[in-house]
Amino acid sequence: MQANLPKFNVVVIGQNNRIQYEAVLFAASLRHSSPSFSGRLIVAVPQAGQHWNTDPGIQNPDVLKALEHLGAEIVRFDNHVFGEDYPQGNKIEALLALPENEPFVFFDSDTLITGELSDVPFDFDRPGASLKVEGTWPKPTLYGPGYEAIWRALYDRFDLDFESSLDTSQPDGYWRRFLYFNAGYFYYKSPRLFGARFLEFARVLRDEEIPELTGQKLEPWLDQVALPLVIHSFGGGRDALPRGFLDGSVSCHYRLFPLLYAREADHVIDVLETVSAPNKIKKVLKTYDPIKKLVFQGKGRKIRDMFDRDNLPQREQAIRKAIKSKGLWQR
Repeated sequence: MQANLPKFNVVVIGQNNRIQYEAVLFAASLRHSSPSFSGRLIVAVPQAGQHWNTDPGIQNPDVLKALEHLGAEIVRFDNHVFGEDYPQGNKIEALLALPENEPFVFFDSDTLITGELSDVPFDFDRPGASLKVEGTWPKPTLYGPGYEAIWRALYDRFDLDFESSLDTSQPDGYWRRFLYFNAGYFYYKSPRLFGARFLEFARVLRDEEIPELTGQKLEPWLDQVALPLVIHSFGGGRDALPRGFLDGSVSCHYRLFPLLYAREADHVIDVLETVSAPNKIKKVLKTYDPIKKLVFQGKGRKIRDMFDRDNLPQREQAIRKAIKSKGLWQR
């Protein structure tokens, strides 16, 4: 671990669905790939309440035992704003239940740690987030407003300097000119400060009538629309973390297991299959069909044989269609 890097916590969401199995895999991969990590591994679990029709908490005792075995701490939190209608809001509200003034890195649960996390040169005073992102939002309409007018309106709403957020090496009107992240990971020195502002901005975007947002779809992109505004407000940006660590040699946000086998590097597959093999972990994971069939029954290797990683289809939809045509799609 770098001598000048403060101890930090890692947090993922755990929930009574596929995410609980992803959380077990995440924890196993962290322990395997990052033996020097000395912070707390927190699995944040939403609790039953008025925003859920059913109890979202982890109720599988084997999952809870596996997480305990892997040194994870369960931190329960309540949803006061989001819930079943927008479960992506869990990553926002969970931050308010984390230890205050302890730096954190949030990861989506569908992530594997593939290298030493303690070697990542985080500057927790300058937040950052995943740049492994496509131009999913906004989608300017034929008659406008365009990208610049939409984003400028949001910066103006929160009294943020718009011009300093721009990547002027990118062309006018191109989506990459504007600050935009994938919310697959993000970090800062204080979870509660970050979470409170994230929640404030997301609520405003959801609830206020901002004219420039007319015709723009905020679901499921609300967290990714608010995130760059939050990061910019705390002095962070696209250059906050050197490239090549997260979404690179140290972590892999795979999203879905069939896509993992189709697209990711051999090392990622090795980590997945190695950390899922011990009996205490395998016992839990084999109850989840996608892992059972793709990892333990070897069908993931069949998917892998279908694709050339150096010449993948440009569109993800083509990868999905090819996998489904062979009856190997699992979700």
